[in-house]
Amino acid sequence: MRVFTSIYVLILAYIIAALVFWEMSLQRQSGRIYAQEVTTLRNQIDSTRLPNIYHHEMTMLKEKLDSRTRQYVAEGATFLIVILIGAAVVYGSFSRRMLVSKQQNNFMLAVTHELKSPIAAIKLNLQTLEKHRLDEEKRNLLIDRCIKESNRLNDLCNNLLFASQIEGRQYKPAMEDFSLSAMMEDVVSDFAGRYNRKFEEDVNSGCKSTGDKAMLRIAINNLIENAIKYTPEDKPIRISLAKNGNTTAMVSVADEGPGIPDAEKKRVFDKFYRIGNEASRKSKGTGLGLYLAGKIVSQHGGSIAIRDNSPGGTIFEVTLPVTA
Repeated sequence: MRVFTSIYVLILAYIIAALVFWEMSLQRQSGRIYAQEVTTLRNQIDSTRLPNIYHHEMTMLKEKLDSRTRQYVAEGATFLIVILIGAAVVYGSFSRRMLVSKQQNNFMLAVTHELKSPIAAIKLNLQTLEKHRLDEEKRNLLIDRCIKESNRLNDLCNNLLFASQIEGRQYKPAMEDFSLSAMMEDVVSDFAGRYNRKFEEDVNSGCKSTGDKAMLRIAINNLIENAIKYTPEDKPIRISLAKNGNTTAMVSVADEGPGIPDAEKKRVFDKFYRIGNEASRKSKGTGLGLYLAGKIVSQHGGSIAIRDNSPGGTIFEVTLPVTA
């Protein structure tokens, strides 16, 4: 990127210098034309015998000189503005391409890691079951671990598939009436069974909504998965659902992780975007979870807000329309 920027600045500087040289050449040429016209006028008209005619013609020649000067300056300024706008567009487009390329590279590294980790864990557990005669408790433990890792793979595949559908404009939500409260309770119960950590639940009953239940569940799952990644194991994750008047309800997922800097809060919903870089990042993820959550909530007429938790961490607040 630095090499491109240096070359780009040099080329732009050369183009501007050429434009300035062209402008100066035109002005010199205009000055020579004016001088030649004055000489011709003096040879044709005697200023002492016909002073009025001479001064009139001189005034006309100066006006032509000024007109050419204004024309050259206007053309040069127009060309300069067009060049600068084009240069800004080209540089911005290239910068975005470089950023997307870097994000896609990070995404491929993350996806490779996310796929290999559960596959390796499942393989190891199955090999242990195959080679050793374990008691029932240990067998059940290994089987449970295999199920958890397969659920991770399933969630990842769902995110990849849905992201592809959104990019290809193939996603069509299956609208249905459902109990948002029951879905939230089911989601919390599922995570409590999959993870050996503390989930604090506060779900109001009676919240009903209309939308794609499966997709909304993916959005909530991604928010909770994000909280799990960044919250220490000894800290709780608080999940709540509360009515906000008669038309909306708020889903809240609060963690006690490191928090999100204010400068990053608007970018965490960008595709492939993750805080930091893939080499230094310790948490798992592909950069698709929050992106998909934002897209799903938006397509259901809702919104997501991020605010700081106290004393530390982040709270994701999802506002969704509800039905009576």
